[in-house]
Amino acid sequence: MTAPTLSPGDTAWLLTAATLVMLMTVPGLAFFYAGLVRRKNVISTMMYSFLAYAIVSIVWVLYAFSLAFSPYGPLRAFIGDLKYAAISPFTGTTSSSIWWNFWFHTNVPTFIYCGFQLTFAAITVAIISSAIVERTKLSAWIIFCILWLTFVYCPVAHWLWSDGWPVTLLPKIGLKPALDFAGGMVVHMSSGFSALVLAYVIGKRLGYGREPMPPHNITYVLLGMALLWFGWFGFNAGSAVAANGLAASAWLATNTATAAAALTWCFLSWLKEGKASSLAFASGAVAGLVAITPASGYVDPLAAIVIGVVASIISYHMVEFRIKKGLDESLDAWAVHGMSGFWGSIATGLFANPKINPGNVGLIYGLIYGEPLAGALQLASQIITSLAVLGYVVTVTFIIAKIIDKVVGWRVPAEMEYVGLDMSVHGEEGYIMR
Repeated sequence: MTAPTLSPGDTAWLLTAATLVMLMTVPGLAFFYAGLVRRKNVISTMMYSFLAYAIVSIVWVLYAFSLAFSPYGPLRAFIGDLKYAAISPFTGTTSSSIWWNFWFHTNVPTFIYCGFQLTFAAITVAIISSAIVERTKLSAWIIFCILWLTFVYCPVAHWLWSDGWPVTLLPKIGLKPALDFAGGMVVHMSSGFSALVLAYVIGKRLGYGREPMPPHNITYVLLGMALLWFGWFGFNAGSAVAANGLAASAWLATNTATAAAALTWCFLSWLKEGKASSLAFASGAVAGLVAITPASGYVDPLAAIVIGVVASIISYHMVEFRIKKGLDESLDAWAVHGMSGFWGSIATGLFANPKINPGNVGLIYGLIYGEPLAGALQLASQIITSLAVLGYVVTVTFIIAKIIDKVVGWRVPAEMEYVGLDMSVHGEEGYIMR
């Protein structure tokens, strides 16, 4: 296959989109999470996101990009090989001739496609810090970032976005290729359910359930939410990998679902508490952003409203369920990212509209858009793949977490946790009140 001609417009858009996704992690997610913890742990919580971004930036270029996106190797249905380690076959001025250019019809340099996908991997790892804040060793987190990226993220990304079995093998048994436009399974299900596993392995914060642990800075939470909403346009619209009508459709679907979800969660909180909580609005916005991610390149605005509303209802009740069960998955990555990501992946099989994205091989039908057999096959593919991702992620994350616990241990000493990780780990204070 001849490598396509570079498009200046597509390249410029992907450079912008990659930078927007980078903004989602540092500072977006860092502020969002930091506002939710106690004042004595604001710096350490932000550092989890900063470290994740820096670590993934190095590992991704060295070998992880190749594992995720190389279509070669004896295990290519499961994971790629090291043919593209250190991005060695490419230069910054050439577009790749490997398979994703055929699949997405992209006309961009491989370097920026690599960078774009790097930002996805980085925020996925950073989201998992939801489960470890205020009680975890920095060394354990650093080791986890490397291992989890290698053994969990790279295989799952390869499955959905490269030559993996949900794309290549499911059609051989009569199903449709699984769809994940921008990361409902790859990013949000994998990070959310991994956070649940870590919360189980590591255990609760000292005093959890007996002492109040309210968010210390709602302003940070709202700032982080706004940056996430802003950056998410790069996340979803950028996944068209071109400055075209599909990117525009994904942009509008993203904004519509997010607004619907934010209003829904705020309304649910208002009904229960009698007050319109800004934290509820922020939580709903993130749930909507998550849920529309896998479907953003396939659904129309009306479906986006439904996806956003249902996502908020699901995640709202999952937060209540988590609290009722006494599980200290501290910042609710599982309830919001894991469960809304799962819903969004299934919703893709319900609402995929062939007028929005006709696909490359035949039309893409959701269950409600005519062609009931094609829609049923697509929905079945979404369910099978989502469950497979869930099972793989939970199993491998548990193994990694237990190994780290045995080798270096996850928890800081009780006295360090009591003082707060800002002073005991970093020797710094987030706020100087004197």
